[in-house]
Amino acid sequence: MTDATIPAAAGSVARPAPKMSLLAADARTRRRNASEARFRMLGLAAVILGVLALLGLLTSILSNGLSSFQQTYVALDVYLDPARLDKAGDGDLEKIAKVSTFGYAPIIQKAMEDKLAAVGVSVDGLSSKDAAELISKEAPAELRRYVLANPERIGDTIPFNLLASGRIDGYYKGRVSMASAELDRNVSPEQLQLADKLKDAGVLVTRFNWDFFTAPDASDTRPEAAGLGVAILGSAYMMLVVLVLSLPIGVAASIYLEEFAPKNRFTDIIEVNIANLAAVPSIVFGILGLAVFINFVGLPQSAPIVGGLVLTLMTLPTIIIATRASLKAVPPSIRDAALGVGASKMQSIFHHVLPLAMPGILTGTIIGLAQALGETAPLLLIGMVAFVREFPAAPPEGFFDPASALPVQVYNWTQRGDPAFVERASGAIIVLLVFLVLMNLIAIILRRRFERRW
Repeated sequence: MTDATIPAAAGSVARPAPKMSLLAADARTRRRNASEARFRMLGLAAVILGVLALLGLLTSILSNGLSSFQQTYVALDVYLDPARLDKAGDGDLEKIAKVSTFGYAPIIQKAMEDKLAAVGVSVDGLSSKDAAELISKEAPAELRRYVLANPERIGDTIPFNLLASGRIDGYYKGRVSMASAELDRNVSPEQLQLADKLKDAGVLVTRFNWDFFTAPDASDTRPEAAGLGVAILGSAYMMLVVLVLSLPIGVAASIYLEEFAPKNRFTDIIEVNIANLAAVPSIVFGILGLAVFINFVGLPQSAPIVGGLVLTLMTLPTIIIATRASLKAVPPSIRDAALGVGASKMQSIFHHVLPLAMPGILTGTIIGLAQALGETAPLLLIGMVAFVREFPAAPPEGFFDPASALPVQVYNWTQRGDPAFVERASGAIIVLLVFLVLMNLIAIILRRRFERRW
């Protein structure tokens, strides 16, 4: 007998079952729907808050850094006076090289005087020396490099676009004003007035600053000449070392642990340590690199080879974890089918499993490289914060030459007092972000290009 056939007890009154409708929500359903709506609103608010924070960060970086890609130049016709540059008149390069940058300053000052006279511009109270101070202190060195590279041009009048001083450049970028110039010992309001007149006459021009990508770092008194050339080359050398070492080692370790290693306590300890290494602060790897590669092995400080080795140690756990996840994602039926037709264990892995896992492996590798590209703390400990003006040589010698890196260059510029270096630092951040975006785009493209369906 079922419950439906049990007769009602004597004297009891049967109550009708409540009417339920799929079209009308009851109280419990309404509470559940309200809770779901609140959760959606919280999630949407979190997303909006994150997007606004990202937009605020990008706006701050772009507003401060975009101006670093523009630079003010002074167009002058410079007469390379043989009486100053080649007193013997025999064209001997060794004698010409003995003329220091101090010997080129009067030549630039004379060129400035001639330009002012040619365009008919003057400001009361300014001497020719004051007018020449509109030009960067890097200009004599630039002129000297040109003469040493072209000694046959001594005696000619050569047109040059010389860097304007940092204060004049900052005047046209909004960092310097007439009011601030009155309190600044590096520039005067009269010099700013002269700069305005020269700009109207076409002598001062503002154009795209290609030297920002190719020039080396500059001293504290020449922020307008500072560039990212050495830092970009140093970062490229380090990424090359990381790629050559971390990819084969990481993939080989992952294949062994995932496909060949026995499942025992020893391999469990290895897997736990790999996961723990991925969470170790990067500065710990810097201390390890300082102790092992510099103090014990004796490799030079501030060298791309040391930075690459340190970043390789830091990147390996990320690549191993991503590679193992990609190998696990390949269905076991692929392995079984290969073994079923007579393939060996090695053949089934390298001919079938590895090609199918390659998109994930490449993605993990590029993400690991992008993470290494933005690291600063370990590089500071191995001395890459040093002031470096000379470009490293071509590989393999260049791996052992002093160099800098993009994130370290950003840190270095933010520690200097001149506001122009803050602008340069924001510009370097933009360049670094562009590199990171490109690396992530490459990861997406490679993943879609090599992805296979099964």
